[in-house]
Amino acid sequence: MYCGIDIGTSSVKAVLIDDNQDIKAVATHALSVSRLHSLWSEQQPEDWWDGVVAVLDQLAADHANLMSGLRGVGLSGHMHGATLLGADDRPLRPCILWNNGRSEQECLELEKRESRFRSLGGNIVMPGFTAPKLEWVRKHEPETFEKTKKVLLPKDYVRLLLTGEYAGEMSDSAGTLWLDVAKRDWSDPLLAATGLDRSHMPLLVEGSEISGTLKPELARRWGMKSGVVVAGGGGDNAASACGVGAVRPGSAFVSLGTSGVLFVSNDRFSPNVDNAVHAFCHAIPNTWHQMGVILSATDSLEWLSGVLEQPAAKLTADLGPVSGPAPLMFLPYLSGERTPHNDVSIRGAFAGIDHGTDRHAMTHAVLDGVAFAIRDCMDALAAGGSKPDSVMAVGGGSRSEAWLSIIASLLGIPVEVPVDGDFGGAFGAARLGICAAEGTDPANVCSKPTIGKVFEPVSEMTTSYDDAHNRWRALYPALKEIRL
Repeated sequence: MYCGIDIGTSSVKAVLIDDNQDIKAVATHALSVSRLHSLWSEQQPEDWWDGVVAVLDQLAADHANLMSGLRGVGLSGHMHGATLLGADDRPLRPCILWNNGRSEQECLELEKRESRFRSLGGNIVMPGFTAPKLEWVRKHEPETFEKTKKVLLPKDYVRLLLTGEYAGEMSDSAGTLWLDVAKRDWSDPLLAATGLDRSHMPLLVEGSEISGTLKPELARRWGMKSGVVVAGGGGDNAASACGVGAVRPGSAFVSLGTSGVLFVSNDRFSPNVDNAVHAFCHAIPNTWHQMGVILSATDSLEWLSGVLEQPAAKLTADLGPVSGPAPLMFLPYLSGERTPHNDVSIRGAFAGIDHGTDRHAMTHAVLDGVAFAIRDCMDALAAGGSKPDSVMAVGGGSRSEAWLSIIASLLGIPVEVPVDGDFGGAFGAARLGICAAEGTDPANVCSKPTIGKVFEPVSEMTTSYDDAHNRWRALYPALKEIRL
């Protein structure tokens, strides 16, 4: 048996899989996010650990026979979170999360101070990354900064409590902006730009390698044998790629979760900073990936759900199939945007509302707006040399057939949907746990799942959606000029 644990923004999730990679048990524990001020987004690291203990306690209580045969654990988690530990390994403050926007000024300062963030780090310095958050702490909370002995990412803080080891892996660490991504090693000049050095960083391993073993007292608590290994794991998107088999060069997936991601695996480090594309290490050796990211995918639909006081699933179900663009347009910039704009201050908008606008039209516009933003990501990836032949769809939004048909027609390539199953970060982490425990090749373990349905581009929709996308793109610069 193997366990994957995913530290998500809204929940901790654990899955148990057997030797055939069949999911045998699942447990979840809800988390909350604190937003004390505009642009702030934080969580208490202790809450992640409470969640991990809760899900593993539940699995041990309900599936003792499965837990007794556990051999490997893999970890996944939301990226970029700045978890600052003091000399006693206790968090010094809440973790600053991936969707935090307070460090925009620090990004500008770091770009001027060290040009190699773009060349070595492979990315524009953005507020969501870890490095500018530490610069914000150094400027605004100097006493906390001086007390900081280690900086860990969310899943790596959990790893410390599981194993006692300070360890990280390449895919998640690339999102800090302190990694020399091509060399897969910490960069001394990038660390120095934020007043840090290697002593503040964890040891690096590959995601499919052993990072430590489970503490004996925890193994006893959960009814496991001694010597359970913990794999390096992966950042949430790289782990999800392992879950859907997007590990070979050119393989790709689109994730419709809280945020939206278009992910393409590469055989080399391929930065494209001009279009705000993320270029990171993959969670398996000698592999990298490019990624376009939008900050509000299903989050946009959930926002509309709250405003209209209708469940999101009902809004999309009542909409039914679509045959072309909505009569109005929506910009999904509720928390700013990454690819291709790198604009933390831009906000969302509807355009074209009239007396006939109803909830169906607004729902349709939200689906279109998110799909248009994903098309922006595809165009940015194509400019950087990545053009997949197809993508696999994952995440909660992939349950909407209308949404997938829109995306296929906009991207001009088939969108594949796996048969019913869970292929997210926790499942991918469990696969990496297999690799670490058994020493198997991740390219063989991380195979593609059986495809349940394929959404082909609809020729009658492609032209109309191309035209609508061109009109939609004109809204961003106009909105930017008059932002409130």
